[in-house]
Amino acid sequence: MRMQERGPRSWSWDSARSLSLRQLLTVSRPALWINTLGVLVTGLWLAGELYTLQPAFWVLLVYLTLPYNLLIYGLNDLADAAEDALNPRKGGWQGARLQSAERGPLLLWTGALNLPFLLALAWLLPPAALGVLLLAALLFAGYSVPPLRFKARFLLDGLSNVAYALPMLLPALLLNRALPLSALLALSAYSVGKHAFDAAQDIPSDRAAGLHTTATRLGVRGAAVYALGWFVVAAALLWVLSPLSAGLLLLVCGGMALRLCLNPQAQTAARLYPLSILSPWIVGGVSGVQLVYLLVRGVQ
Repeated sequence: MRMQERGPRSWSWDSARSLSLRQLLTVSRPALWINTLGVLVTGLWLAGELYTLQPAFWVLLVYLTLPYNLLIYGLNDLADAAEDALNPRKGGWQGARLQSAERGPLLLWTGALNLPFLLALAWLLPPAALGVLLLAALLFAGYSVPPLRFKARFLLDGLSNVAYALPMLLPALLLNRALPLSALLALSAYSVGKHAFDAAQDIPSDRAAGLHTTATRLGVRGAAVYALGWFVVAAALLWVLSPLSAGLLLLVCGGMALRLCLNPQAQTAARLYPLSILSPWIVGGVSGVQLVYLLVRGVQ
């Protein structure tokens, strides 16, 4: 009887307290929050506003920090426990390596932090914006969680990463402005290419775990060529908005993909990975400065 009583406790709030804020932050990978927060703020600037006092925007801004990134990476760490156990880069800022006792509490925290925000946003957002947000959340959940588990499906693993671009639409839908479709398509292409590039370093551990991805199917060189193609598409789409940003994307992302093409080793991909992490900060930062400059000049 005692054994039966202990089982559910791993899913109780008492056990959930065993996960500290620091552990939750580690799982959510704050270095990657630029991919959610930055996209939302860029969408606001593309909508023609430097800032807004709309409550829905500020609730979104808070939601796209810890709660939303727990949805993205917490579910991923839970679903990838077997693969992560074989992956030498897991267990730190590049992704958690969860203990069995931590899995239930992490799922509880992910749900508890996401559901209140989603309920509030269901009331605050117009229907189209709420639909886009829910689509992005479902794509991220489907990437990791069976039965969809896009991560283990050829091509769909990277294509589902267009979810990273979708928050760019939210400010325009909230403020009833024109949708930034060119920027959305450019960011979507970049996201697909970045996924393939980042996955190249995990090919040995993913193959050892029996995980079938686009990268494991193509190999390191094939994944690098595939990523390079998407980076070129992204730069071409971005060119009409900002030749400077497009050129920088080609230089940074195209350069690292070309470097991997010339030396197609998982170790090379791992050494280049920090540059991949920095790429949205570099390209996004330069693009943001241009947008703010144009907005300020227009106001003046």
